[in-house]
Amino acid sequence: MPGHIPPKIYPRKIASQIEKALKIPEIIVIHGARQTGKTTLLDILMEKLRQKHESKNIVYFDLEDFELLELCDKGVPSTIEHLKAIGCDFQKKIFLFIDEIQYLQNPSSFLKYFFDHWKGKIKLVVSGSSSFAIKSKFKDSLVGRTMDFELFGLDFEEFLSFKELSFDLATKDELVVNKLKKLFQEFIFYGSYPRIILEKSLEIKEALLKQIINTYLRKDIKDLANITDINKFNKLLRVLAGQSGKLLNVLELANTVGIARPTLDNYLAILESTYVIKIINPFFRNLRAELTKMPKVYFEDLGIKTILEKGGFARKLEGDNLETAVFSLLRKKFNAEGIHFWRTAQKEEIDFVVENRNHILVYEVKINCRNKDRLLLNKFKKLYPKAKTHLVGFGFVDKQKIKELNFIYPWQL
Repeated sequence: MPGHIPPKIYPRKIASQIEKALKIPEIIVIHGARQTGKTTLLDILMEKLRQKHESKNIVYFDLEDFELLELCDKGVPSTIEHLKAIGCDFQKKIFLFIDEIQYLQNPSSFLKYFFDHWKGKIKLVVSGSSSFAIKSKFKDSLVGRTMDFELFGLDFEEFLSFKELSFDLATKDELVVNKLKKLFQEFIFYGSYPRIILEKSLEIKEALLKQIINTYLRKDIKDLANITDINKFNKLLRVLAGQSGKLLNVLELANTVGIARPTLDNYLAILESTYVIKIINPFFRNLRAELTKMPKVYFEDLGIKTILEKGGFARKLEGDNLETAVFSLLRKKFNAEGIHFWRTAQKEEIDFVVENRNHILVYEVKINCRNKDRLLLNKFKKLYPKAKTHLVGFGFVDKQKIKELNFIYPWQL
């Protein structure tokens, strides 16, 4: 429960970024899927603040508490009266943390009023489990008043930190590389939810992931999308899990699942905004020679993907799961809008093309890499000479690697 830090809190990279934003007046808005650690992140931020500010001026509201939700829905004046009643010192700065902000009837008006009347006196940090619900309730009136952050599942460095391990990820030491291979497979098999990584029992890991699917994923999305035929929606989730890393033919998918195209479009939009899937578009400059329209779909979490697809955890490393894991790491490192794939009219395909500022970073993913895998990368580089190409894999099959080939392990992205 916020207000009391448990004995062991593992750091998240995003915490230091948000900590810097605590010094400016804008409202901090933290988006993210359920169970990715938003409440723990708020705990970390509040504990940092307690080192410099009085505890009575650091307040936490969980809007899953009906009484607190009712209080905030009454408006800002009622909330201010409550802060005074619980002993906040209005002569000093107050930090108000509000979890599950999307439950408010009109969060935009509430936050705008707070910012316009109490800027510099009360700093707001709010979080929500559904960017769909937040975006549908947040209005343009908040432009210039908020700073947004996205909290995802763990990346591989955070995964190692949670397991209390530390390695030089750039090392070529064979013993360490072999250990990292085993750990990265574990990262692929079980996903990136903090609670799942900390749990040692495979049986409980699986039960917890199934609980996330049933209690949160299906419940939240069912409520958001007003789903009437839950069986078809469940079928959609299973089909999408099997298509992670593949081209998304929306018309074909609608026919497979047995739902209308507009309904499917709505479901896909909600699955994206609740951090279940991410749809990426092709990279192109040549309208005739390169694919320009049909996107690809990826699952955000591999544990969720494999449970939906297979009913249990994967037992061996498969190419589509490695590719999805690489996407997951790129997603946490780069702006999602800059992540693409490349496909030619001849159906040649490169897994990821990342536009990052003025740079083009290219990644082709294979479990076992060979020298011949450079050919398509070379073709891309001839078309786009400034691109930096990478071959990402678990091992190199050929005895000697061509010098020009930039091979990296997935944890070296």
